[in-house]
Amino acid sequence: MSTFALKITALILMFLDHAGLYFEGAPMWFRWVGRASYPLFLFSMVWGYHYTRDRKKYLLRLYLMSIFMTFFTYFIKIRFDASIDYGYHNIFLSMFLVGVLISTIELFMKDRKKGGIMIGIIFLVQVLFYMMPGFFPFLHSLSGDTLTGVIPNLALNEYGLEFIVLGVLMYFLKEKKDLLTVVYLLFCIAQFSEEMLAASTATQWMMVLALPFMLSYNNQKGPGLKYFFYVFYPAHTFLLFYLANYVFVK
Repeated sequence: MSTFALKITALILMFLDHAGLYFEGAPMWFRWVGRASYPLFLFSMVWGYHYTRDRKKYLLRLYLMSIFMTFFTYFIKIRFDASIDYGYHNIFLSMFLVGVLISTIELFMKDRKKGGIMIGIIFLVQVLFYMMPGFFPFLHSLSGDTLTGVIPNLALNEYGLEFIVLGVLMYFLKEKKDLLTVVYLLFCIAQFSEEMLAASTATQWMMVLALPFMLSYNNQKGPGLKYFFYVFYPAHTFLLFYLANYVFVK
């Protein structure tokens, strides 16, 4: 499968996942197969990051989309009924953080001084995230999910730090399929155990469904349509949210 094919597969699974999220009575399996969507996007992102000619533009694009999704979500929450939850959708932030950590690790491996400076900058950004509300009291009214869209927090993002680490591991193991398979399966098992210990329904481990698609990757880019995916993400979440709560209402 090409990168394009992987993204289309992830897109379809994401659409089913969010349809299951917003529409009451939707089949449970929508959410189950949807667990494979984010890992496929992550896998596609790390290969894209590997091949891109300009990483700075790549990261800037992800960061700007993170800011857009932050304000887009904030607008929806103040414009529509506050009792109806739109949710928090911002995979761009997570992918941005994965890219930053990849570049930091590679820089440290080449030049420890410059890499150490980057690590220090990342730490200062984390400190800034927690200090900003103290400097600007109006920020106390914003949720952490909103603030992290502008001041990226490694722990507070979609799926959390562990999936950021997964993305970084995907990058460094992307050409070692056997090792990637073992690490990914262990990660899925850990997700199962974590959810069971939390006495919740164990569904995240079903991200294991993404593994066969990853292993079938043929190192080909496929058709373009790069910006289609950037547009589709906010468009489909809002469309499903609106249809489920304002059109097809029982």
